[in-house]
Amino acid sequence: MRRLILIIALLTAGAATVSIDTRWWGSSISQSVARSSAQAIPVVTDKARRADVPIYINGLGTVQAFNSVLIKSRVDGQIVKIRYEEGKNVRAGDVLIEIDRAPFEAALALAQANKLKDEAQRDNARLDFDRYTNLAKTGASTTQQLDTTRALVAQTEASVKADQALIETAQVQLNYSTIRSPIDGRVGTRLVDAGNIVRATDTTGIVTINQIHPIFASFALPAESLPQLRAQLKGSDVMVTALSRDGQVLATGVLAVIDNQINPATGTINYKAKFDNGDDALWPGQFVNLRIQLAIRHNVIAVPVTAVQQGPDGPYAFVVDDDRIVQKRPLKVGALNKTTAIIDDGLQAGEQIVTDGQYRIQAGSTAEATAQAASPEDTGPANSP
Repeated sequence: MRRLILIIALLTAGAATVSIDTRWWGSSISQSVARSSAQAIPVVTDKARRADVPIYINGLGTVQAFNSVLIKSRVDGQIVKIRYEEGKNVRAGDVLIEIDRAPFEAALALAQANKLKDEAQRDNARLDFDRYTNLAKTGASTTQQLDTTRALVAQTEASVKADQALIETAQVQLNYSTIRSPIDGRVGTRLVDAGNIVRATDTTGIVTINQIHPIFASFALPAESLPQLRAQLKGSDVMVTALSRDGQVLATGVLAVIDNQINPATGTINYKAKFDNGDDALWPGQFVNLRIQLAIRHNVIAVPVTAVQQGPDGPYAFVVDDDRIVQKRPLKVGALNKTTAIIDDGLQAGEQIVTDGQYRIQAGSTAEATAQAASPEDTGPANSP
């Protein structure tokens, strides 16, 4: 009996010990959770700032020569000399090709000789007309002879004029045997070598000259861009920037041409931008990205685009107040691009916004800024929405 009482006492004491240990462990867990919930969540933040932000629209364009000329021969003949170097610049008036001049010089000499012969006949007819005129006054000549001589003078004078026209034609043909550059530009590879016979009816041509200073970039935009660009052109030039595929600026120019109709099949309209291209950064046939400036929005709220989140009710951002408490703020976005967003409503200048780490927080969370993002005025222009 005494042994039974002792066993019961030992079991009771063990249960009490287990109960105490459990309460201590539960208390430790509660304190750890409390400390964890009070700890600030690290996020990347930046401040909303006021800035002047250009508004752009983007397009894909093809670089075209300002002028492109396919050089052809205007006479038939054999090429005796090529005076240009392939791929080099030429000036307007530079001799490019010489065609055998001998046939054209002979034709010119023949036309000049015919004129001399007809001038001699004209002079003789004029003398006869003067004689018959004097004889007609004394009655020694008939009126018919006088009229015939007068007609002969007119005929020979017409022949002399025709000879002069033939001389000018022969001179033009002779001039065409020397082919000169009609524009300043760069010649391409020659299509015909020296020694070949060329004809005025040939369609292949001899060489192409492209003018690349200045140069065009042709591109198409949706028809909705037309009213905006026309309105901008009334006040000033529309600036256009040509960019490489990796975003490097190649050249800056102006909008030069708006096509006179909208393509009904695609709903787009064609434009041309003009670039000085002094450093040859643009080349005919090159594909470039084009950034067309529509306007500049002055003194607007600008933030990094990563601060703008999309939710079921529209765009929003997380704002961290002075007590490090997170607020979820709905936004009205005016325009944005890959780096910058213009906020029309929802933020004030100087407010701290979360730009990275939004997935860790929600409204009411305590946040701790770990780094500052780049300033929006350093991140580039915004695109038209």
